[in-house]
Amino acid sequence: MDISALAFQNAPIGLAVLENRVIRQCNLQFARTFGGPTGDVSDFTDVPLARYYPSIADYARIGERALTTMRDTGRYSDERVMKRADGTLFWCRARGQSVTPDDPFRRGVWSFTDLSEERPLVALTTREREVAILTCRGMTSKEIGLELGLSYRTIEVYRARLLEKFNARKLAELVAKLSGMPL
Repeated sequence: MDISALAFQNAPIGLAVLENRVIRQCNLQFARTFGGPTGDVSDFTDVPLARYYPSIADYARIGERALTTMRDTGRYSDERVMKRADGTLFWCRARGQSVTPDDPFRRGVWSFTDLSEERPLVALTTREREVAILTCRGMTSKEIGLELGLSYRTIEVYRARLLEKFNARKLAELVAKLSGMPL
């Protein structure tokens, strides 16, 4: 095994080469993170990445946002909930770099980091998850409302639910819990 292949296969972070959001190649840590039936990287070859999203709606929404960003910069990163092969959900940090700037999803290299130890999963609705992510990006209720097409008062209701679910007293504490920062 040449040194490049050795580095790719044994990197301490999940790596995958995607073509049009289909996994063409991944490393051992990616297989461990997403929990294939045998833990073998071949379990993931030619598998659509959509299989590892909580829903097709999440897959479409995140893909649309990523494509818009990648058309400008060639890169994308976020933290999101993803799904393992056994159906369990977990927080994941995803980062991608397109190698085909004219068509960002045609081919790219992506990393996936399991954040389970720093950020336990709390059952959230899709909308609560969206509000949580945008809150962690530092957006105000009004800004989130504009982004999601909702009133800022509705966003405040979602934030109140999040405060309760995460047992946080104030917004700063919620953001710290959502981001996995020590309190």
